[in-house]
Amino acid sequence: MPLKLQLRKGQKIIVNGAVLENAGSHTASLLVKNDASILRDNDILTPADARTPASRVYYALQCAYLFPVERDRHLGNLKQLVDSYEEAAPSASPICGGIRSLMGEDKLYQALKLAQELIAHERQVFEYVHGRIGEEIRDATPGGKSSGGRGLGIDAGGAADEGGSGG
Repeated sequence: MPLKLQLRKGQKIIVNGAVLENAGSHTASLLVKNDASILRDNDILTPADARTPASRVYYALQCAYLFPVERDRHLGNLKQLVDSYEEAAPSASPICGGIRSLMGEDKLYQALKLAQELIAHERQVFEYVHGRIGEEIRDATPGGKSSGGRGLGIDAGGAADEGGSGG
């Protein structure tokens, strides 16, 4: 069954590793009549954007999907990345298992969709950890915090105790 693609002015897609851009001033329609590996620009991750563990999983999967000549190499890297992510975040086991299963069935486009869920999972983990760290910082009583409720600032008694001038 053919796939009809609508490309807005300036929009890019990758088809079997080739980057295509609508250079016209109007929306272009393309009809893909055979099997092809296609990603739209909003689903494409650049190497520079693959900075987190989950985005590296997505990027390796994207490369395996788009560049069949290098597929085995990318899938080898991908397996290591998925295993590492799952080890660090066991709560992602269902997603990681799904990615592995789809890889085994050579359903890489569907695996890319799951990798997007992995990125969302990672974002949730980061937000949770960030919140916990914020709570711990607020709850901690660092050495510079005054116990008398006076806040931070010069402690005249402390300066004298440390051998400095008392104010």
